[in-house]
Amino acid sequence: MEGSPTLFSGFKKFLMRGNVVDLAVAVVMGAAFGAIVNSLVKDIIMPLITAIFGKQDYTKLSFKIHNSTFAYGDLLTNVITFLSIAGAVYFLIVMPINHFNDRRKARLGIPEQAAAPTDVQLLAEIRDLLAAQRNSR
Repeated sequence: MEGSPTLFSGFKKFLMRGNVVDLAVAVVMGAAFGAIVNSLVKDIIMPLITAIFGKQDYTKLSFKIHNSTFAYGDLLTNVITFLSIAGAVYFLIVMPINHFNDRRKARLGIPEQAAAPTDVQLLAEIRDLLAAQRNSR
């Protein structure tokens, strides 16, 4: 049995793989960041909206058409929350990381990658190649 992997050594290998550790860190950081963003929305953004538009409890907002009631308050609150979270993620994480990466690339002298051709450009190239094939026959 010497040299054969034990049950726990395989489990240890699994846990210590980079992607599992990265995932665990991402989940913990996501939960912590989620708490910050929720506080930002609840304590800063929603009171600002209330100061501009009035009452903060949007859950009871609704309208009636014939005998049907359309409650749109929860939807409005969730849209505001989603946009706030998306804005916070972009402005607090994505934009600074992109700026940092651009500065790093400039410092290291890494050239910018050429933009991928658009569908129209690719179709034009295919058309030109097909026309050249027809003309060469």
